[in-house]
Amino acid sequence: MLELTPREVVAKLDEHIVGQDDAKRSVAIALRNRYRWRQLPPELQAEVTPKNIVMIGPTGVGKTEITRRLARLTGAPFIKVEATKYTEVGYYGRDVESMVRDLADAAVKLVMDRKREELKEQAAERVEDRLLELLVPAPEWEPDDERRQENMERHERTLEKFRAMLRNGELEDREVEISVEQRQMPVQVFSNMGMENMDVDLQNMFERIMPKQNADRNLKVKDARSVLMDQEIEALTDRDAINEEAVELAENSGMIFLDEIDKICGSEEGRNADVSRQGVQRDLLPIVEGTTVQTRYGSVRTDYMLFIAAGAFHRSKPSDLMPELQGRFPIRVELADLTRDDFVRILTEPTGSLTRQYEALLATDGVTLKFTDDGIEALADIAHHVNQTTQNIGARRLHTILERLLEEVSFEAPMDAEITVTVDSAYVKQRLESITQDEDLSKFIL
Repeated sequence: MLELTPREVVAKLDEHIVGQDDAKRSVAIALRNRYRWRQLPPELQAEVTPKNIVMIGPTGVGKTEITRRLARLTGAPFIKVEATKYTEVGYYGRDVESMVRDLADAAVKLVMDRKREELKEQAAERVEDRLLELLVPAPEWEPDDERRQENMERHERTLEKFRAMLRNGELEDREVEISVEQRQMPVQVFSNMGMENMDVDLQNMFERIMPKQNADRNLKVKDARSVLMDQEIEALTDRDAINEEAVELAENSGMIFLDEIDKICGSEEGRNADVSRQGVQRDLLPIVEGTTVQTRYGSVRTDYMLFIAAGAFHRSKPSDLMPELQGRFPIRVELADLTRDDFVRILTEPTGSLTRQYEALLATDGVTLKFTDDGIEALADIAHHVNQTTQNIGARRLHTILERLLEEVSFEAPMDAEITVTVDSAYVKQRLESITQDEDLSKFIL
């Protein structure tokens, strides 16, 4: 997917996100530059670093969704973190290096999932053989048995019959006894100052030291198959190779979305009780500039990771960040407030729009939900009006309004007979007009 052109990336993002063309263009170019970077000769690759992005815009306009969809397109390791959850070194809390460790975990999971897909067929064959061994155990042959060859041939014919029955699903309810490894109880360690990974490392150490305990369980074939599949894939997997591949993937394709970066803008003057501001910026600087972080999978370099920061910047502005940190985010994109027409498009255009979600949810209880054009326009009017008169929470306002609108139908379903509910302008006004007219009430309810 890295070979997609910027225009194709924007088209993919348009399937799920309305508007914000400037932001889509910026992330599409950043993604294409990853592909271009990989085509460079090694000596030039070392000189080129990703151009990090800052997205500026109010909540609910699509900052997080753009980045999340981009990561899904690329299949790259991706994590979303909030800048406010970190504290500077020396205070109790998470240090900024933990975001790189989280990214390494995400990369290992990504590579492991890919390996599972690659090994699925090979593992399935081994699972089938193991199930046959459990269903038709091989008899013990006597060394001087004159009919041994004949008995072996008979056993092979029996195996083939059972193999055909197994493939046809005729033995799914037959019980077999399998050995399952018992999980050890995790060891919890309360740690501080960059040691939040110690509990996992201690757990891994104890698992290696302590003898493994197995327990025999009687399971039906259909349940035993998934347990055996996990065991076979684990046996076929080279953990060291997966860790090496994951580290390389995180270093060269990893994406970290740093949300709420405006909340760590702080004054240089004085030290206040909020230790999640200037000190966090200082600790964040080497991570974005490029450093090496120790993880349980080995050393991970951050030089070529892509960082996308986002913030509303209501009470601050990007220039309030440390100059050194500003310089590491050369691309700045401003996302616009959502208009009434944007709300109409959000309710109708995306492949997983809210109207389609509610139609599918209520259809499971026999309720056919139909949104008319004037009904959607009425919802957009109310969402835009409430955002203007109370707090502007962007597209998230639509979730609140639709939940309130369909509360009664959702509560009464399922009903004795299948019904059709038409959400038109009159229906919307009947359900929501009294609330939207009362400004104080709408602040609490919508």
